[in-house]
Amino acid sequence: MKASIIAVGTELLFGQTVNTNAAYLSDKLNHMGFDVMYHFVVGDNPKRLKEKLAEAFSDTDIVLLTGGLGPTQDDLTKEMVAEYFGVEMYEDKRVLEDLVEFFRKRGGRMAENNLKQAFLPAGCTPLYNASGTAPGFALSKNGKTAICFPGPPREMKWLFEHGAEEYLSELTEKKMYYRVIRTIGIGESDLEMLLMPLIDGQTDPTIATYAKEGECTLRVASQRDSAEEAEAAVNEMISRISGIAGEYIYSLDDEELSEVVVRLLKEGSMTISAAESCTGGAFASIITSVAGASEVFKSSYVTYSDEAKTELGVDRDIIAGSGAVSAETAEAMAEALFKRTGAEICLSVTGYAGPEAEPGHDVGEAYIGYMYKGKIGHTRLSTSRIDREWNRNYFKLRMLRTAYMLLRGQDIQ
Repeated sequence: MKASIIAVGTELLFGQTVNTNAAYLSDKLNHMGFDVMYHFVVGDNPKRLKEKLAEAFSDTDIVLLTGGLGPTQDDLTKEMVAEYFGVEMYEDKRVLEDLVEFFRKRGGRMAENNLKQAFLPAGCTPLYNASGTAPGFALSKNGKTAICFPGPPREMKWLFEHGAEEYLSELTEKKMYYRVIRTIGIGESDLEMLLMPLIDGQTDPTIATYAKEGECTLRVASQRDSAEEAEAAVNEMISRISGIAGEYIYSLDDEELSEVVVRLLKEGSMTISAAESCTGGAFASIITSVAGASEVFKSSYVTYSDEAKTELGVDRDIIAGSGAVSAETAEAMAEALFKRTGAEICLSVTGYAGPEAEPGHDVGEAYIGYMYKGKIGHTRLSTSRIDREWNRNYFKLRMLRTAYMLLRGQDIQ
């Protein structure tokens, strides 16, 4: 069954608000077995909204709308939906009671225009909103269904999980199941070629590759008569994928690499420390963003200047002789870090993120040093990019990858 999503709000067109609702709803709909065909964004204009609603229904059976359910005059989504379906509005007593109680608890006076939110299209299934004042609703007629949500993401998600999801589950016979595989160390085109024997001529399950900064993901999906059949088909395909591309896979369940690294550190009862130059603490930030990282993350040093590197314990002669951005300096930083912290894994990074580099070097050149189980080593990076933020993010991801490979006993690349 095909679906469209219409986000209503002039603030979306102005770029004042990011449309995260569409991403959330697309993910949920695909997981349930619906085919999302279109995303539309329209301002608070009744004529254009009605036109876009007709366009969406011309090619899809279900339209999910977000926004335009508030109390102000430009909030006209439900009125346009009611007009499209040819139904009148009615006052929902429960919504009215909820509104009165909401403002009573807040100790404030309810403005008269809030009463507008108590009116819903006749024949709809109300979606009562315990997380805000604007109710949502579902309305089906002549084989077409519209489901309307408030614009605020928190309220939209609450209504989806507490009403809309159950309503939608009754509209589809097929059940969808999918899993997301995360890989690192191989590009999207190379990964696709490696898996071409599985991808070529695929029907169900389907395999789709998606490139991300520094890594690649695979979405394996199946749509069957039951969720159990779909899950079994996906798991069997993942087993085949793992047999071909297992060396590049770090998660079969859409985990971030930082989450995997922290989990492996916990499982091995190990700690990690970092000395960062060109990334300025980004590696420490992404590790400590993982809940429970305090059990494994020991210390972080931002050694951005040559002086900071020598304060960490790097010999001045190494920097003078080999340069601040060099394999020797990266290894010396990792060794000095181990002497300071005693962490089982000590990582360092030094490089040129951009937009300029020293003579004889290139922007995007960096070295990651490591010390693990008494072994000191390094890996050289060269991105051939001049985008400073891209380079910094890539260096951070390669530090994560280095930690992951050390924990897995793999050769550092």
